[in-house]
Amino acid sequence: MGESKQQVYTLVVEVGRKEGDGLPPKSTGAALMCYASGVDEAEAVRETVAILKQADLAPLDVSGYGTLDERLENGDEIDEEERALMQRALDENSVIIAQMTPFFDDPKGGPKP
Repeated sequence: MGESKQQVYTLVVEVGRKEGDGLPPKSTGAALMCYASGVDEAEAVRETVAILKQADLAPLDVSGYGTLDERLENGDEIDEEERALMQRALDENSVIIAQMTPFFDDPKGGPKP
């Protein structure tokens, strides 16, 4: 049997609020775009969730978008910067947080305080 090949998976993790999470004040959570290495997507998800918890974040939901090859097959355009981050995740056998988008309550969502 050959050695399992690590691949990099693109994951989007939704996080809620937790004391000390470093998210902007008044945000209700955030979406983190991550590149995570693993022998399969399940391992990449487990590693990502564990690392985010260590960083005092509160992961709620993870969506997987596949490997680089799978994303290219689906017609995604992946620029050199994104490819470099994916390669770094692979080289370091790590999780790279590429982008964080904080969530805020919809200002039209209810009565004003």
